[in-house]
Amino acid sequence: MAIKKVTTKELVEMKRKKEKITMLTAYDYLMASQLDECGIDLILVGDSVGNVLLGYENTIPVTMEEMIHHCKAVSRGVKRAMVIGDMPFMSYQASVEEAVWNAGRFLKEAGAEAVKLEGGKEINETIKKIVESGIPVMGHLGLTPQSIYKLGGYGVRGRDDEQALKMLEDAKELEKAGAFSIVLEKIPAKLAKKITKEIKIPTIGIGAGVDCDGQVLVAHDMLGLFEDFKPKFSKRYGEIGKETKRCFRKYIEEVKNKEFPAEEHSY
Repeated sequence: MAIKKVTTKELVEMKRKKEKITMLTAYDYLMASQLDECGIDLILVGDSVGNVLLGYENTIPVTMEEMIHHCKAVSRGVKRAMVIGDMPFMSYQASVEEAVWNAGRFLKEAGAEAVKLEGGKEINETIKKIVESGIPVMGHLGLTPQSIYKLGGYGVRGRDDEQALKMLEDAKELEKAGAFSIVLEKIPAKLAKKITKEIKIPTIGIGAGVDCDGQVLVAHDMLGLFEDFKPKFSKRYGEIGKETKRCFRKYIEEVKNKEFPAEEHSY
């Protein structure tokens, strides 16, 4: 029996039924297949791959080729979850035509079912054209890492009335443009609750409180793979980083002491 894929229509129905949506990041086949097997609804191939796997200081240097490469790997490991490709910096800002072309590459080459773009009503026309081309779009408001130099840091967004009102208006505009959901990152919980209530499409929160329709985290953060990086919004469900280091050190010790390979590991 074929496994039924998660669809945009199903996500809107989940919001209507008040059933929470789960989303995590993945950048490779192994983690994607594990997430899918566990029942995750959405997998974001985030441009955070730049920080997490590629060693960049931020997401700005990430290229389309890098995103396509990692999205291909993730798609190969997924049967049920919706795979969403994160459009990297300058893959959609220069022109609508270029944006549509690059969004199409995520579906045509990388096997994704949707793309994610950062920004408010200033990218409405871009979203409309991408959606008209048959490509589902997820929006992203609040802290938008691709605008980090403009924003001047990674602080909470929407704390003052002017910012909050603009974000609510932006959310409504993204819905009108055809976005099927919106990520709300690092904004006050009360604002996220208001936005969630006033739009019909699902909101996915990260550092935006419990009232969003769903939640997303960077998988490497919640696993504790980075021991020193502990953002307030990310709960540690494990300390995998410490355990992997213990294993590596044990291997080094055993090889140095000629304890590995033992007879049972030899031919």
